[in-house]
Amino acid sequence: MSDVRHVLVLPDRDAAEEVAESLGDRFGVREEPQLVRDALAGEDDAEDAQWLVVVEDPAGRLDATALDEFAAEYEGWRESGH
Repeated sequence: MSDVRHVLVLPDRDAAEEVAESLGDRFGVREEPQLVRDALAGEDDAEDAQWLVVVEDPAGRLDATALDEFAAEYEGWRESGH
């Protein structure tokens, strides 16, 4: 089974940090999620950047639907196809 990586897209840094902190309690994620700033294509304004929370899931045990719903609580979503 190949490693699974979930990418959660959040509207701002505060939301991304909250999600990253909550993942351990909510889903038992042991590895520190990676936060990545994702400037929207063609946008120069830093305020328009989205933040990605990258969650490594080597055992493939995280529920994608639950992660989707979790991200939605912070006005975000889970990227599919990763």
